[in-house]
Amino acid sequence: MKREIAVIGDHFMLPETFAEKIAAACGERVNLRLRKDNWPDEPMEHGYAAPGMAGLKEYFGDADGVVDFVGEAEILVTHLAPVSRSILERLPSLKMIAVSRGGPVNIDMKAARERNVLVVNTPGRNSSAVAEFALGAILAETRKIRVGHEALRGGVWRGDLYRADTTGRELSEMTVGVIGYGAIGARVVRLLRAFGARILVHDPYVQLSADDVAGGVQLVSFETLLAESDVVTMHARVTEETTQMMNGHAFARMKPGALFVNTARGPLCDYGALYQALTEGTLGGAMLETFGVEPVPQDWPLLQLPNVTLTPHIAGASVRTVTYAAEQAAEEVRRFLNGEPPLARC
Repeated sequence: MKREIAVIGDHFMLPETFAEKIAAACGERVNLRLRKDNWPDEPMEHGYAAPGMAGLKEYFGDADGVVDFVGEAEILVTHLAPVSRSILERLPSLKMIAVSRGGPVNIDMKAARERNVLVVNTPGRNSSAVAEFALGAILAETRKIRVGHEALRGGVWRGDLYRADTTGRELSEMTVGVIGYGAIGARVVRLLRAFGARILVHDPYVQLSADDVAGGVQLVSFETLLAESDVVTMHARVTEETTQMMNGHAFARMKPGALFVNTARGPLCDYGALYQALTEGTLGGAMLETFGVEPVPQDWPLLQLPNVTLTPHIAGASVRTVTYAAEQAAEEVRRFLNGEPPLARC
């Protein structure tokens, strides 16, 4: 008998890509049904936004829609579909959920464990994409790419950007501070090493790889990193300890003219303090990819500053992220069907 799998994807994590990878991994043992939700063309919701969604941080979809679609399926493969306690209670046949994200923030994990529903995720699915994006963000600022582009589109030829006192700097002559040495931070370090930058890392919970130590990377305190870095790039997880770690005190300790880059998560930064540092302090500029509130308000003050580059939380969005996450989810499904232990149990 074929095993029933419900696949809920969207316009990023395509359900047909999930289906292709699951079919390749599991063969004809499975019966797949697919649904495509309208994210990111419509925004996600948050756990406090609707009754019955407590325990979820962000998700897309409604309870009745998920329950009706999943039905008697034994396995759910999804990107953003919500699975709250009340939804689990209405899906007694569900035994496994594969979430194609770095963390199962759309799943009530406490309820899933209580009901003995296996939840797996896809760690590192976008680590390469975000690391590449962070390097691009740094180069866009340090080599005046964004400044020159904006001027030229406005009809101004910035020949003065060739002046020694206004032109950009090469990474080989700069110190870059990397906050967080997880999957993404470690990739950023490896990319930076190729540019010849001096690299400082702050992460109190890890040790540097032997290769990075041999390559001259230094593990330092938070204060040392801020004081010595020409560029500070964020790659830490959001915890109680790291929330708003980049505050007014932290920005005041950075080198005059330094660049701040956040391609991690919005809550890591106090954006009011950042605005003050950019307008009244000595901070040279910022590149922001994530925000405390998304989408950002149209009248948000940081949108108006000439020394800030902003992108709409797209660092992790790449074609390879889609296929890699689908491959990881498919392998977890195969292992579940074969009675093998999961690789990434949540």
